[in-house]
Amino acid sequence: MAVIGIDLGGTKLATAVFTGDGKVLRKDIVPLRGRVGRAIGRLISARVKESLAKAGKQNLRVEAIGICVPGIVNQQTGRVWAPNIPGWEDYPLRAEIISSLKDQDICIVVDNDRAACILGEVWHGAARGSRNAIFLAVGTGIGAGILVDGQVLRGAQDIAGAIGWLGLSRPLHPVYEGCGDFEYHASGAGLAKVAASLVSQMPDYGGLLRRKRELTAHDVFDAYDAGDPVASHVLHTAVEYWGMASANLVSLFNPEKIIFGGGVFGPATRFLVNIRAEAKKWAQPIAMRRVKFAAAQLGGDAGLYGAAYLALRSLRGSR
Repeated sequence: MAVIGIDLGGTKLATAVFTGDGKVLRKDIVPLRGRVGRAIGRLISARVKESLAKAGKQNLRVEAIGICVPGIVNQQTGRVWAPNIPGWEDYPLRAEIISSLKDQDICIVVDNDRAACILGEVWHGAARGSRNAIFLAVGTGIGAGILVDGQVLRGAQDIAGAIGWLGLSRPLHPVYEGCGDFEYHASGAGLAKVAASLVSQMPDYGGLLRRKRELTAHDVFDAYDAGDPVASHVLHTAVEYWGMASANLVSLFNPEKIIFGGGVFGPATRFLVNIRAEAKKWAQPIAMRRVKFAAAQLGGDAGLYGAAYLALRSLRGSR
């Protein structure tokens, strides 16, 4: 028995065939190359067919396919809203995949990347064995996969975990309107924006960040490593935000673990001790003493593993 996991990201599509116990038999990654709308749907369908063919050559029967996407999924219809994919305002992804399989008896599950990441880490990562855990994903944006009593917390419209919108400071600035306070200051895109804003206000600053035409989070970390004062300020502020947000999650959900992942963690893993120290100032003390902070073990594959696990769960009837 085998399942297929598919992880749609902002720039690439990852596909893998898994055994029932989580062994990866084959993994493929293809760039999106500017595809939008139906072109991405057709790409997913094509990768599904290729993966099925490769599994068949190994005499493996694929019984389910799990797909995770960066957006909101209607669990009843399988339609997707993905804000960073033009043409995916209400995209019928599950129906399209089912249609492309031409009546093959394969279960199709579509879910958001927040749910997939926490389930991937529970299945084969840093949250293994946990029933109450949170995956704090910090990349271009910020989101959280929240597991409560073994079930993914979804909310009324599957929006639970959109924690980039947490209000962690005052007053409300216009720059928060498009992404939220927390995400503006502490996401990958936010680190670059805050650094660029500070540099623009410092005419006498001649450091590394002045030399970049368009800053990225990687530039900020590189400058930090070189002792740059602006980068140090930006990342020390981000640590405070990551700590405050973690404290709120600890107090609200009393998790066993908070797993830090996404592209920023990564290089920001070095700050986990500092983040925990900041969280300790704000969180419910008993819950804070017992929670563990850890870096994601699956790295960029957390969503891929989670998609496969979603497929397995659908076969076991536990969704």
